[in-house]
Amino acid sequence: MEWMVYLSGEIHTDWRERIEAGAAKAGLPVSFTAPVTNHSFSDDCGVTILGAEEKPFWADHKGAKMNAIRTRTLIEQADIVVVRFGEKYRQWNAAFDAGYAAALNTPLIVVHPPEFGHALKEVDGAALAVCETPEQVIDILRYVMTGALDHPAAVEAAE
Repeated sequence: MEWMVYLSGEIHTDWRERIEAGAAKAGLPVSFTAPVTNHSFSDDCGVTILGAEEKPFWADHKGAKMNAIRTRTLIEQADIVVVRFGEKYRQWNAAFDAGYAAALNTPLIVVHPPEFGHALKEVDGAALAVCETPEQVIDILRYVMTGALDHPAAVEAAE
């Protein structure tokens, strides 16, 4: 069985690439999907496709709804959803994605620095695993997909 894993959350680091490379190195039966990670495309899709708006609220509204088509569809198709909260920006959409996955009863893995624990306690409460690094996500995926615990991490920590 090939598993589908949706990678949601911050877009300013290489965490997705690290998970994808680690899963490939480990030979895991997995495919990955994600939101549009080009910030300009994500912000401007509504007005680019449907036309300009005078007020920023309506421009954002159009884009958010179009992005929701992709996000909701891919989360509904996912076997596992991984949501990362990064240090630099607030990822409000990632909190929605986590809640949506939990509402669908899709297994949820949350990734964030330890200092975010209090702020994300409700999100963490909905997760089946909470971790701090992409390497831990790879180890979780390896375990749930193969039952193996005895392998070293498939991806070395970024230097």
